[in-house]
Amino acid sequence: MSADSDAKKKRAAQAALELLADESIIGVGTGSTVNLFIDGLARLRHRPRRAVSSSETSTARLAAAGIEVRDLNEVRELNLYIDGADEATAARHLVKGGGGALTREKIIAAAARRFVCIIDDTKLVETLGRFPLPVEVIPMARTLVARELAARGGRPLWREGFVTDNGNHILDVHGLTITDPVALERELNQLTGVVTVGLFAVRPADLLIVGTARGVDTR
Repeated sequence: MSADSDAKKKRAAQAALELLADESIIGVGTGSTVNLFIDGLARLRHRPRRAVSSSETSTARLAAAGIEVRDLNEVRELNLYIDGADEATAARHLVKGGGGALTREKIIAAAARRFVCIIDDTKLVETLGRFPLPVEVIPMARTLVARELAARGGRPLWREGFVTDNGNHILDVHGLTITDPVALERELNQLTGVVTVGLFAVRPADLLIVGTARGVDTR
């Protein structure tokens, strides 16, 4: 991570910290910008006491910051979820899953009343697809799903050696130009063997916080 990129991510993370107010429990995602957010949580005097986490990696980091990690099934209401993205548009449609936590991220986003996405400005794009689209699949269905993705114009590559926290595989789909992310998300979610697609468009972010060289932009 370059110093310039790191500074932009820190600005976005800091802006998210300022949204916490009286939250007693928050949802926390996964990734390099979220790591900076968690580090900031550790320094807050009045930080949230509990969190729901999207990955084992974030769970360990939250625990080290003195924050109790709860199972989502034990949480009746989740007002705020903070996470990053690999790509984002001005419409707040996202591609996520570079870190492999897309399924749990999507579950927490669906459960949260407000989903805040924190990124640096290099992640902003006009059309999604420059970053390969992650698709989590049941292992026995990997080649079946790959054929279906290839038939739709993508070039799926198995992320060999990587297993998700749910015990599944990931296909990273290259070569897509995603002009209608809502329709594509719905279509790919129907493929037999697909667990989750890394498109967050049916339920987009409610607020996009973008760290820039000048400060922070919000959308």
